Amino acid sequence: MKQTKEKSDAILWIEAGGFSSLIMLCWLTEMIRIPHLLFGEAFAPDLRRAVLRSVVILLVWAWVHSATKRLLKRLHYLEEFLRICGWCRKVCHDGEWLEMEGYFSSKFATRTTHGMCPECLRKSKEAILSRGNPPSISE
Repeated sequence: MKQTKEKSDAILWIEAGGFSSLIMLCWLTEMIRIPHLLFGEAFAPDLRRAVLRSVVILLVWAWVHSATKRLLKRLHYLEEFLRICGWCRKVCHDGEWLEMEGYFSSKFATRTTHGMCPECLRKSKEAILSRGNPPSISE
């Protein structure tokens, strides 16, 4: 989870850098008179224009930042799910399908063993009894 948090923070920082660059470019345009230098246009510095552009960029930045945070939160929520094959019960881990026991031993460094839950034990006993065989499974 820590690694995905760091990736989310990196995405938001890159986004912030891009919008900060746009704001800086707005102010540089007014201070250095870029349109006049590049295109020879008549240019009168107007700080109100730079402030207005900066406010618009900040509003767009706030909206994009909010949307990005919501999307990243949803993505991290979905990444927390463990994909298990419905037929063979293998677990998908880093693009590789592992048997359940292999997954638990590699991911959590725990040993596994097999057993039978009480409900499956009851169903097995019922199945054996319904076939007329004597029960050989004890609790």
